[in-house]
Amino acid sequence: MEVFMKPIAGKASLSVLLGAAFLMATSSIGPGFMLQTAAFTNELKSDFAFAIVVSVIFSIVAQLNVWTIIGISKMRGQDIANKVLPGLGYFVAFLISLGGLAFNIGNIGGASMGLNIVFGIDTTTAAAISGILGILLFASPKMGGVLDNTAKILGTVMLVLIGYVAFSTNPPVAEAVTHAVAPTHYPWLATITLIGGTVGGYITFSGGHRLIDAGITGQEHLKDVRRAAFMGMSVDAVVRILLFLAVLGVVSMGFALDPKDPAGSAFLLGAGEIGHKLFGIVFFCAALTSVVGAAYTSVSFLKTLFKVVERNEKLTIMAFIFVSTCILIFIGKPASLLILAGSVNGLILPITLAVMLFATHKSEIVGDYKHNKFLYYTGWIVVLVTAYIGVTSLQGIAKLLG
Repeated sequence: MEVFMKPIAGKASLSVLLGAAFLMATSSIGPGFMLQTAAFTNELKSDFAFAIVVSVIFSIVAQLNVWTIIGISKMRGQDIANKVLPGLGYFVAFLISLGGLAFNIGNIGGASMGLNIVFGIDTTTAAAISGILGILLFASPKMGGVLDNTAKILGTVMLVLIGYVAFSTNPPVAEAVTHAVAPTHYPWLATITLIGGTVGGYITFSGGHRLIDAGITGQEHLKDVRRAAFMGMSVDAVVRILLFLAVLGVVSMGFALDPKDPAGSAFLLGAGEIGHKLFGIVFFCAALTSVVGAAYTSVSFLKTLFKVVERNEKLTIMAFIFVSTCILIFIGKPASLLILAGSVNGLILPITLAVMLFATHKSEIVGDYKHNKFLYYTGWIVVLVTAYIGVTSLQGIAKLLG
């Protein structure tokens, strides 16, 4: 074990930090994220900027709290939860793995849609290809390095392509900025859905757990841990804003988006046939990186609780991807399940963040570390607000599922 605890210097360290940052960002940028962003932009126009700003602020507070406490304690989320309240870790791990599985079914579906758009492969074959690709990424002996590089390369591809479309649709930036601060109508349901999909469930923990695997933990690495968290949130925020602007540009020209495929039709209308192919590539990258992130993080929640998982971590991750692929191919794509997963994920956030904040008072978890007061109190504000919005938005979800 000693090998893992030594600080990693120089290039290796930056590479791992960037890897963890991109793993978090690309986990949160999945097909659901793209569909939501497009559908909400279509419906709320510039007002949606407000939801983005609020979700980014919440994301920063939640992520910094979680990454810091995981880093300081050198423990994963489920083990911290069990120390705070025995048995709670199993409950959290169950919720997160279930959410991860639901998201993963949608992610495989998204990857197959992407392949279908780019190459015209039928979606069933494309789903099988996507699942196999996901499994192959974990078959490599250097799993950590492959994870980091996949997230970094595909994440950069998404940034560049979405940026290109955002510039070519010429969006009303000034109007969006005004509405970000003072919207005409406050979009609450959109805000909670975004918070659920960006910081809910497994996504908050993906980067922190990756840093534990890489041995970047303890007070001496606190700066590194926080730097990785900031990098991840910046990538996430930039992609979300660019995607919003790309769609807003199209919607402000007076085009109507296809309700069945809001994101794809925005790219098609905004940048022509090439735009649609680019969308296929972006959608595939977004989905594949989320498949990797969801599988890796869900299993990282189970591995310290069940020895059999720890002994066969790679196999469990592969099985996780295999099962989600089979469910998609044989049962089909549950669109409403994805929306439900996003909302349940929004309810996971207040529970897990509260656990992390309680943990800051327990010396057997954080040692003599004193948690930042500002982060601590803003963390509780996020817990209260998300718990409140989460519970009240359940009515909105019930209506949505009709």
